[in-house]
Amino acid sequence: MFFQPTEDTECESSKAQDSAFASYVLPEVGVLRRVAMTLTAQPADAEDLVQETLLRAYKAMERFDGRYPRAWLLAILRNVEINRRRRRTPRLVYATNADLERLAAASVVDSPEELIVREGFDEVVGAALAALTDDHWQVMRLVDIGGLSYAETAEALEVPRGTVMSRLHRARERMRVQLKVAGLTRRRPSLM
Repeated sequence: MFFQPTEDTECESSKAQDSAFASYVLPEVGVLRRVAMTLTAQPADAEDLVQETLLRAYKAMERFDGRYPRAWLLAILRNVEINRRRRRTPRLVYATNADLERLAAASVVDSPEELIVREGFDEVVGAALAALTDDHWQVMRLVDIGGLSYAETAEALEVPRGTVMSRLHRARERMRVQLKVAGLTRRRPSLM
C-alpha cells in the first residue's frame, strides 16, 4: 500500500513551507532588491527579477536545508537573470543596414558637439563593454555601478573575494586601454 497525502498533511506541509519562507527568505528581500537593481539598472526589471526569484524560492523551500539562505537566494537570483538575458535577443544584431539608417534618421537631432562626443564616447565605451567577458562585466556592474562591496559581490556571484578583486582589476584595465586607444582619456602628466 502506498502513502496518499491527506488534507491534514498537505496543510501541515504548506504551513511549514510558509513558515520557512517567512523566516529564511523574507529577511533577505532588501538584499535581493539591491542586487537586482545593480543587475538590471531598471526598477521595473529589478522588481520582476525579485518576484521571479521569490516565486522560485517558495517552490523550492522543501528542498532548502536552511543553511546560508542569502547565498541560496542570490544563486537563484543570478540564475533567473542569466535565463532572462538569454531569452532576450538583441534586435540590432540582426538588423540590416537599411534598418540601422532608418533608426538613425528617426533619432532626435542634437548639437554638433553632442553628436561628436556621443558618437565617439558611446561607441568606444559600448565596444569596450561588449569586449568584456561576462564574468568581468558582472563584477564591474555590481561593484562600480551597483556600489556593492567586494564581499557582497563575492557572495552574489558565489566566488572568492580575491576573484572579485582580480576580475574587477582586469575589467577596469581593459576599459582603460580601450578608452586610451580611442584618445578619450587624459594622459598622465610626466614627471620630467
